[in-house]
Amino acid sequence: MTLALVGGTHRTVPLDLRERLAFSAEQAAAALMRFRDRFPGREGVLLSTCNRVEFYAAGETGSEPPPAEQLVAFLAECRGIEAVQLGPVLARERDEGVARHLFSVASGLDSMVLGEPQILAQVKQAWALAQDSRTAGPLTGGMFQAALRTAKRVATETALGRERVSIPSVAVADFASAVFERFDDKHVLLLGAGKMAAETLRYLREAGARDVTVVNRTAGRAVELAARLGGRPGRFDELVAELAAADLVVSTTGATEPVITLDAFRQVELRRHGRPLVVLDLAVPRDFDPRIGERPGVWLYSVDDLAAACDANRKSRQREMPAAWAIIEEETSRFMGDLHHRSTAPVIEQLRAGWSETGEAELDRLFRRLPDLDDAQRAEIRQAFDRYAAKLLHPPLASLRSESRAGPPHGLLDALKRLFDLKE
Repeated sequence: MTLALVGGTHRTVPLDLRERLAFSAEQAAAALMRFRDRFPGREGVLLSTCNRVEFYAAGETGSEPPPAEQLVAFLAECRGIEAVQLGPVLARERDEGVARHLFSVASGLDSMVLGEPQILAQVKQAWALAQDSRTAGPLTGGMFQAALRTAKRVATETALGRERVSIPSVAVADFASAVFERFDDKHVLLLGAGKMAAETLRYLREAGARDVTVVNRTAGRAVELAARLGGRPGRFDELVAELAAADLVVSTTGATEPVITLDAFRQVELRRHGRPLVVLDLAVPRDFDPRIGERPGVWLYSVDDLAAACDANRKSRQREMPAAWAIIEEETSRFMGDLHHRSTAPVIEQLRAGWSETGEAELDRLFRRLPDLDDAQRAEIRQAFDRYAAKLLHPPLASLRSESRAGPPHGLLDALKRLFDLKE
């Protein structure tokens, strides 16, 4: 065995246990150093996100990675959890299954939100941490580089990640951006202190929004949220003025009736002088009277509008799954072929060394019998010997590479060892 994996995700590990199993960056670094001391000569990478904890281990022949149960016990020990609790909920993979799983994770196919791009950055961070902790090596290095290559292919050759599937991302990318080309010069009003509003604002920040006001019935919560989001608190009793100044409103109050009625909005309208207004009403029940969306210059979207777009995008992503999996299978076969061919290196070196040694002996014998040869003639003869040896070695080496694509070429390796009397 060369590659091993134990790990769990949001699908297999209950949230309360997943919270206990999660590693901070500092805890992950400490765990990798413990792994390096506990299992010298083995490679290890620890991937820990809010939705998954996975440990990838690797080792050459003679230094194989620890058995799965040892890796489970190791993770349990690092987080102070009983191994009997973790054992039933952690998946195990070996060799080809490890590579296929990592490639699907990096490509976003194993995420809670299909195709989400954040996981790729987390995979890169896990690999960088392993390098810093000196638990990385040629096997994990080749596998993680292949995972990044696979993720890039899935992103560029399919439309899997081009459709947003979360309400906040759709609100910004598909709706607000359809009205405004830029957000760095827009005034954003956050009405209410809901989590979805804060998440939507995060996407707006990434899109360039800088000027943010937070208004809430409870002034203290507005002050707290404004400080956390880098905005300024506004006053609820000045809501008409705040709406008049806003370019975009994200609203998520818990009110049971509309906060902004049509009559109230007419007061706002008089002070806006025809400036366009985008309202992302994410509240249920709605904060804005739906008739406001019929007013000139107003783009009013409810959570149902956004949810419908999410569903359509999700179906679009599902259609891309076969193409994405085809890429993952192709890259898995390619990586495993390279990995199997790696195991043939000692035999290849022995073959080349044997031919080189024999060739040098014959050349020395020839040059002693032909002492009148000049340096140019000797060099020409030596090159002819090298070309001849390379051509004779090409068929067995090509066969080794071809066999490696289908799996470890143990039978061919054994035959070559016997045929050329190669020793271990």
